[in-house]
Amino acid sequence: MNADNELIGVLNDLIRINRDRTEGYHKAVEELKPADIDLKTMFTNMANTSIQNANELTAEVRNLGGEPATDTTQSGKLYRVWMDIRAGISARDRKSILSLCEFGEDSALKAYKLALESDAEIPADIRQLILEQKSELQNAHDLVKRYRDMHESIQS
Repeated sequence: MNADNELIGVLNDLIRINRDRTEGYHKAVEELKPADIDLKTMFTNMANTSIQNANELTAEVRNLGGEPATDTTQSGKLYRVWMDIRAGISARDRKSILSLCEFGEDSALKAYKLALESDAEIPADIRQLILEQKSELQNAHDLVKRYRDMHESIQS
């Protein structure tokens, strides 16, 4: 496999995890109660970030002459976490939804870590893009965790 194909594969994995993340947050928004406007706003913003991430990664795949992924991780290569979240989120309370989303964020961060550690040759500009997106995901993870911790302490 040539270097560009390896890099395209890595970028397509990140596109897929961002698509999963987007779908997971859209499902979470649908399942929240009307009073949960704070979480709806937060999750909508996180879904929008993943749409932007996927768009940026798609542009890089095209620049490399590749075909961008249009699917999610259902094909099995990465993580099925967001699929599980979408399937299991119904009738859950805020804390449960936040816990599931935190778990999903952990998986997204792991995908970015694996991408950065892959054997693919990653040019500096693309590495910087991946690092910036990973940083945004880390901030989102930390925010979800703070909300979850807050709900844990309220219920204690």
